[in-house]
Amino acid sequence: MKVKAGGFSKKMATKNIEELIKNLEKIVEMLEENKLPVEEAMKKFEEGVEISKECTSLLDSMEKKMTLLLQKNDKLEEKEFDLPKK
Repeated sequence: MKVKAGGFSKKMATKNIEELIKNLEKIVEMLEENKLPVEEAMKKFEEGVEISKECTSLLDSMEKKMTLLLQKNDKLEEKEFDLPKK
């Protein structure tokens, strides 16, 4: 059973998250080098914030659709994980 997260398969979502994190790490490195002009640094910071929001959203979506493997009669059964509604 494939778990979908935000319209992506689990594999695609993981790859997407990994790419987003790599991009975020590059931005952090650029900012830490302190060699960018102030305006460009601000743009990179804003881009980093947006990437962070995307990662959070994607992870939240994946968490809501996680499956739990339950032991039932010596068999593993997949059951969709539902978070309590607020």
